[in-house]
Amino acid sequence: MSALRASGVTVRPVAGMRPILEDASIEVRRGEIHALVGPNGAGKSTLFGVLAGDVTPESGSVAIEGRSLDAVRPRELARTRAVLLQENAVSFPFSAEQVVRMGRAPWARTASEGDDDAIVASSMRATEVEGLAHRSVSSLSGGERARVALARVLAQSTPIMLLDEPTAALDLKHHEDVMRLVRASADAGTAVAVVLHDLNAALAHADRLTLLAAGRVVASGTPQDVLTAERIEQVYGQRVDVFPHPTTGVPLVVARR
Repeated sequence: MSALRASGVTVRPVAGMRPILEDASIEVRRGEIHALVGPNGAGKSTLFGVLAGDVTPESGSVAIEGRSLDAVRPRELARTRAVLLQENAVSFPFSAEQVVRMGRAPWARTASEGDDDAIVASSMRATEVEGLAHRSVSSLSGGERARVALARVLAQSTPIMLLDEPTAALDLKHHEDVMRLVRASADAGTAVAVVLHDLNAALAHADRLTLLAAGRVVASGTPQDVLTAERIEQVYGQRVDVFPHPTTGVPLVVARR
């Protein structure tokens, strides 16, 4: 069932200028990971911003849980979707635990408030940042800050998660750990939209995939159907081979050198 849908959205930086996103549509379903992929400047982050409600399209519509996104009040929106941005800068000397606890703010003065401590603890444990609880976020490495930010998103306990490059600053182990967490969230019924640059991660973890180029949706469907060698070469300008992993059978993308 659709949790988040954008239909025919167009975004221009300034009226009259060339659109940076044109007539784009996407459907994010409950219980699925939907990856947004494409080369730099394709429009992924703009479409992500439209889905999050941070970018207002010139035309088209966005619906969340069957309602027009612009009709949902901010507090209710914060209880419905959690957003992880690429940049996780914190200007004040908050501790890691304080940042994670910020994810519980939408549930203040509700029946769920009593679960705050348990949810914060479990979110930090899941992202392996409990040992950083009392460290200032400004003292953490980029990868540690990324995991703290993900813990905040998990603590928000929403039925929809929007993740912009959640693995960009992570080493191999934590990259895979994060994608396993995202998979587990989707398997539990969460609708997940995630921007990824790693095509192999998209092939391995996503249920559906939308490929963008030059501000337009090129194709949308299962990762195997969308990420063919011919289409990747067309969009990225790089010849590749796509073949099944010898053990798992999951398709792999390898650049021809």
